[in-house]
Amino acid sequence: MDFIIKNIWFILFVVWGLPLGYYRSRFRKMVYQTDSWVINIKLVFWKELKGLFGNIYPENLKYKKLRNFYLFYLAIYLVLFIAYLNFDTNFEKMEKIDIGSKVPKFELEDQHGQLFSIDSVLGKKNLVIYFYPKDDSPGCTKEACSFRDQFEVFADVDAMIIGISAQSVESHLAFAEKHRLNYTLLSDPGNTVRKLFGVPGNFFGLIPGRVTYVINKEGKIKYMFNSQIQAEKHVDEALRILQEMNTKL
Repeated sequence: MDFIIKNIWFILFVVWGLPLGYYRSRFRKMVYQTDSWVINIKLVFWKELKGLFGNIYPENLKYKKLRNFYLFYLAIYLVLFIAYLNFDTNFEKMEKIDIGSKVPKFELEDQHGQLFSIDSVLGKKNLVIYFYPKDDSPGCTKEACSFRDQFEVFADVDAMIIGISAQSVESHLAFAEKHRLNYTLLSDPGNTVRKLFGVPGNFFGLIPGRVTYVINKEGKIKYMFNSQIQAEKHVDEALRILQEMNTKL
């Protein structure tokens, strides 16, 4: 399993590259009107590109079908490559945050355009910082409204709720007003803070991850919950940990 994880991109490129190479070979032979395998290594591309994005044999149904298969596999291969570049870049920049780590220091604008510094609340409140993919998407709306509905319960355990995503201040304000959200939303347009926390993405890094952190008044991470699908469980888990922390005092 470790080998697969470490070499996942190489495996994906090879697995998807095999049918891509097969369809490209057949397509090249058809476009250049030859049965020779040598056409696959010749540095001629203009007619291939014209055949791929144009319609050089309009009456040939076999050509059209083969072109569509080739385009499909090529498009997915390009998506995988872009995802790899995105994942690799973000992975290098991300810090490793784990239970017991000190929460990273940061400043971001909230939904009202006011600069929020985490230093202003450290030592005063327990914190629930949750990263979510996008304003007003179905899962994120369920999560946000669940935090809203439990706001007083979080207040009882002396906890402040902070939601963070990459959308703009204006988007956050519209989201908060639409769903009557009664807590802080922070705009992280460059995903700078997301990278500080090391929040992993999903689907090869193309979808921002959904992760919740519970932080005590000393600024230490006490709990992390990572689930893209179980949006409302983030609220239940955060409350459970905070109540456990409260009973130990």
